[in-house]
Amino acid sequence: MKKTKILITGANGQVGSELRELAPRYENFECYFYDAKALDITREESVMNILGSVDADVIVNCAAYTAVDKAEEEEEKAAAVNGHGVGNLAKAAKIYGCKLIHISTDYVFDGTHYKPYKEDDPVCPASAYGRGKLAGEKALLSQNLPNSAILRTSWVYSAYGNNFVKTMLKLSQKMDALKVIFDQVGTPTHAADLAEAIFAIIPGLENAKTEIYNYSNEGVTSWYDFALEIFEQSGIAMEVAPIESFEYPTPAKRPHYSVLNKSKIKKDFAIIIPHWKEGLQRCLRKMKEMSDD
Repeated sequence: MKKTKILITGANGQVGSELRELAPRYENFECYFYDAKALDITREESVMNILGSVDADVIVNCAAYTAVDKAEEEEEKAAAVNGHGVGNLAKAAKIYGCKLIHISTDYVFDGTHYKPYKEDDPVCPASAYGRGKLAGEKALLSQNLPNSAILRTSWVYSAYGNNFVKTMLKLSQKMDALKVIFDQVGTPTHAADLAEAIFAIIPGLENAKTEIYNYSNEGVTSWYDFALEIFEQSGIAMEVAPIESFEYPTPAKRPHYSVLNKSKIKKDFAIIIPHWKEGLQRCLRKMKEMSDD
């Protein structure tokens, strides 16, 4: 049986690392992992050369500029990766006739909605990061690629890389009390669950044009309640006080509400999405195992 060749960019990021760990379980997949040094997606020539050498059936783009606040002062740099780079991958995918799965973000929305965002809701990014990611979506959609998908996700964390979970645990070693924002509501997404969803949908991608899908874990919470759950599951006694966004100003404006409606991806691929508390439990367990090794 011929294996499906999958080229994965951003291999050392949170999602890329989780895909690498999961890959051996999928005997029908042959995965090729490229980090930013090996494959700079902002360089069209590099993308074309590597895709030509791998002869991939699928590209999974995990490469991204993710420093949300820094993007406010480096918007051009962020847009080069999150926008132009995606366009390069889309052009290459069209030339070589392969599928493309691109990971996008809830930041394409301004967060003023009052119910979970659907894929066709109007986009209106409020930050440089969001604008760059939206540019990437548009670059991919403009190529009209069949059998391809944009996956919008939110609040990603993992045992790998830097994220909110790790930040909370590090702060707990230095402080007895914390203040965490309570008026930003969304859904944490365990990168391992997102990675499983990516592998799960690849065989079923048979759409006439590029489709947009939402994916996050199930459930809804605030950053404040997320922090409480992290400490609860970790057995850490920590005093956490809720604060409003204006009390902790950041260069980039975050959506106040970015809950995603996942009915489309569940319907089209019959996947079961775990609750965010379950994802957190597995992540913390993995982090403990990694620290014990």
